[in-house]
Amino acid sequence: MKGIDFLADLNESQQQAVKTVEGPVLVIAGAGSGKTRVLTYRIAFLLQKGVKPSSILALTFTNKAAGEMKERISKITGEQTAKYLWMGTFHSIFARILRVEAEKLGYTPTFTIYDSSDSKSLVRSIIREMQLDDKIYKTSAVASRISSAKNNLITASRYASDSSYQESDKANKIPLFAEIYKTYSERCFRANTMDFDDLLLNTNILFRDFPETLSQYRERFKYVLVDEYQDTNYSQYLIVNKLASTHNNICVVGDDAQSIYSFRGARIENILHFKNDYPEHKVFKLEQNYRSTQTIVNAANGIISNNTEQIKKTVYSKKEEGEKITVYQATTDIEEGVIVASDIYGKRLESNVQWHDIAILYRTNAQSRIFEETLRKRNIPYKIYGGQSFYDRKEIKDSLSYFRVTINHSDEEALRRIINYPKRGIGDTSVEKLFELAKANGSNVWEVVQNVRKYPDYYNSGAVAKLHQFSELVKRMGENIGESDAYTKASEIIDISGLRKEWKESSEPEDRNRLENMEELLNGIKIFTEEAQTNGEPCLLSDYLQGVALLTDQDNEKEEDLEKVTLMTIHSAKGLEFKYVYIVGFEDILFPSPMSVGSVKELEEERRLFYVALTRAEKQIIISFALNRYKWGNLEISRPSRFLRELDPNLLQYPQVEEKLLKEESAKEKKTYTFAPKSGITKEPPMNFGHKPNLKKVVLHKTPTTGMDFGNVALEEGDRVEHERFGKGIILSIEGTPPNNTATVDFELSGSKKLLLRFAKLTKI
Repeated sequence: MKGIDFLADLNESQQQAVKTVEGPVLVIAGAGSGKTRVLTYRIAFLLQKGVKPSSILALTFTNKAAGEMKERISKITGEQTAKYLWMGTFHSIFARILRVEAEKLGYTPTFTIYDSSDSKSLVRSIIREMQLDDKIYKTSAVASRISSAKNNLITASRYASDSSYQESDKANKIPLFAEIYKTYSERCFRANTMDFDDLLLNTNILFRDFPETLSQYRERFKYVLVDEYQDTNYSQYLIVNKLASTHNNICVVGDDAQSIYSFRGARIENILHFKNDYPEHKVFKLEQNYRSTQTIVNAANGIISNNTEQIKKTVYSKKEEGEKITVYQATTDIEEGVIVASDIYGKRLESNVQWHDIAILYRTNAQSRIFEETLRKRNIPYKIYGGQSFYDRKEIKDSLSYFRVTINHSDEEALRRIINYPKRGIGDTSVEKLFELAKANGSNVWEVVQNVRKYPDYYNSGAVAKLHQFSELVKRMGENIGESDAYTKASEIIDISGLRKEWKESSEPEDRNRLENMEELLNGIKIFTEEAQTNGEPCLLSDYLQGVALLTDQDNEKEEDLEKVTLMTIHSAKGLEFKYVYIVGFEDILFPSPMSVGSVKELEEERRLFYVALTRAEKQIIISFALNRYKWGNLEISRPSRFLRELDPNLLQYPQVEEKLLKEESAKEKKTYTFAPKSGITKEPPMNFGHKPNLKKVVLHKTPTTGMDFGNVALEEGDRVEHERFGKGIILSIEGTPPNNTATVDFELSGSKKLLLRFAKLTKI
């Protein structure tokens, strides 16, 4: 193993974070501060000290991050020790543990994993079977509610037994949600499947119900490291704390200023309260930004300083001052698209900027359409990040479903997909009867298929014969499943199933593309098999499937997509960097999200989202907004985002404004900014941004809580209240002075929220 000369690559703060390996450590890593390098070197340092790689647990949020770190560690240590590390995403590591311990929870080790589309498909089927109105019981909303419950460790049985949840469901006009959740959980269990949230929930249940198993893993993992700790949810937080409690050598790395995933269950409290969980902890702050110019760093610092919930740090850059932030005003959203596309085209011509150096970031996916159209007109190549994945294409889903059923015959969603594809005469009615019989008998669909002759009242002899042929087909595909490598078995299944023949014999251009995609899938399985065999790792089809099931958007990026302008939501951009970043649609009706303005906590998360957008850029930021935007076919007036007022005006430039006018306006006491496109496109009156609020000076004073009146409702600390969006909760505290009083409310399903009472519309129970 090499010496510790690699530490010379680190600055002083980074070195301290790497070498302090005993006890709890919190590393606050500002944007672009080299946190991945610190994590990588910290693990390499442990290995160099003689720590066994199998005693190190490193948890990340993407397979890509884990893979890159393993590769770097191998290069540093000069040995193949990295492959023995327990390093990977939360879901992949916990799936690995559950494979070994599955039988303790009533599963078999061959359980399959439902992705989000599988989960929604099952929810949709249950809603249809229960004959519920799908306009009230919306599939996505129901699936999201189930996910939220699981991430808060609320099982279906606990949910059904808690009257407060039933009352909340009635208030939300979904009184049968508990039954849907219960049925969903039962169907997953009978099918020997887990969804993503189950991987976390079941790990918690495993450690709760089998303390000797928890003790075993606690003893094994002497060092626990967690990346992006601010993104962990309650379920992940509990598992990490349990695993680290014996040796207490836990290192979490993250940035509270980049906590933007509360809608997925992420809890900023996990990183903010680390000091309470581990009083003897040490804190290291990585404050030097190696990515961005001074201008960008100063702008980001100024924005995040307006948040009250944060761990204070002063990020700085030693790079050049850089260009000011460019702000463009458009008359309409259509014109905004033209301005942005023209600016990108100009950069390419004038500075020979590469397409892949540019990103267009927006708040919602729907905003991409206009920019797609204007980029196409300019012949500018682009890609939609987070668009349809290779693994979401029909032919790939079909192939993977055959693999899943071969491994786990009870996988009902996969079985439903392939039972009559290619067509084998098993119609929809016959399939629905299978599910009805399984439900009536408390069994799974595969058991019904195998015993179909027992149901003469349901199936005629012809249908029985076809279902029997299908069951024999599945059994044939499963022969030698535990002996053949992934590629050999996958290729064999593609042939036996008839998929290859289906696409090969078709003259349809679409099917030719499907054949090519299927071949690409097999190529990927071949590479997986060869790499696994070379590294002495498991290479069965089940191993491949687990890896595919846990892929993220970043893991799916292809080489041919790289030389294109990237379009994506700001949420998708986290962790990425580009030389030039366009933040578009920067208006109050879009950013911050209108859903957040009534909650201090949610508004602060929107501000963190803007901070993330700013810190993606290396060289320059361009912000654009429109004075009018089409909404449901009507052109509506919009205003620039309130966050624009929070940017230091000395860091901004307005190409559409005459320099003299800008200087005159900036000298005014109110600091009002007027925009007038030099082309004279608009005759709209100038927008008045008003005073720039100094939120840092707002002091929240504790006020007496003796029945203060908010919208004719007297509220006190300890009152039970209900919110139309968040449901029922208890007021923990009331702060501030009228009319800006805020209440911290602990909601049963949504967690703790800080709300502006004049907007919150709380109902006292």
